[in-house]
Amino acid sequence: MVQDEARALGVAAIEAQLAALGVRPGGVLLVHTSFRAVRPVEGGPLGLIAALRGALGPGGTLVMPTMTDGEAVFDPRSTPTAGMGITAELFWRQPGVLRSTHPGGSFAAAGPLAARICAPQPLAPPHGVDSPPGRVHELGGQVLLLGVTHGESTTMHVAESIARAPYSVEHPCVVEVDGVATTVTIPETDHCCAGFRRMDAWLSERGMQREGKVGGAHARLSEARDVVSVAVSHLADDPLVFLCHSGAGCAECDVARASVPLDARGAR
Repeated sequence: MVQDEARALGVAAIEAQLAALGVRPGGVLLVHTSFRAVRPVEGGPLGLIAALRGALGPGGTLVMPTMTDGEAVFDPRSTPTAGMGITAELFWRQPGVLRSTHPGGSFAAAGPLAARICAPQPLAPPHGVDSPPGRVHELGGQVLLLGVTHGESTTMHVAESIARAPYSVEHPCVVEVDGVATTVTIPETDHCCAGFRRMDAWLSERGMQREGKVGGAHARLSEARDVVSVAVSHLADDPLVFLCHSGAGCAECDVARASVPLDARGAR
């Protein structure tokens, strides 16, 4: 522990790395992160959050996913995240941070545009144009991946929504209807998402992705509009481009393929 603390980067150092990577002061920044990859950082995850907010400055808006398992009625003031990591879990609990109200696909935001980003949205699709990541895209924000890949990027689902990807998988989610907990199914473009990692090469060859180190993590930074534009162009060529191939043994992508209408199965 003492050795880790001795090697820990301070908030100012992390902030400088974010600035060097290209995080835009006064901008909108959607962050997906694995603190395990970034650490050690002075102050732990809260230190990383401070560095992110510092790099954005007072005019910037920080956004993180705070999605839940949907197994109980969602309360944005108390329901913990599921699989989003400790940084996002601590972020939404900080004073002044807003959280959207989608029962399964919520996001948190802090900054001048937080209320706009966290405004009410339709149940489906959870990550379409009219959703927090969709609004980050609309506002010309950036997407920062810290120690994670495009496979964890919800912006990719925005692209699938815009491109009208032909696959749709329904997941149960508990909501409150007239004061009674009720299970509904929410359709979304769900699959294993490993195919999203192809975006690395597609963005890099176009000069649309900056990469570097933030703490101990490999970091990727892109404009949300670039991510969506490139993904939509590939989906136009092959609507199933991000699904694992048939026979690959991927159960999630097999379910997604099975949902595709027969007249749309000509793609690879």
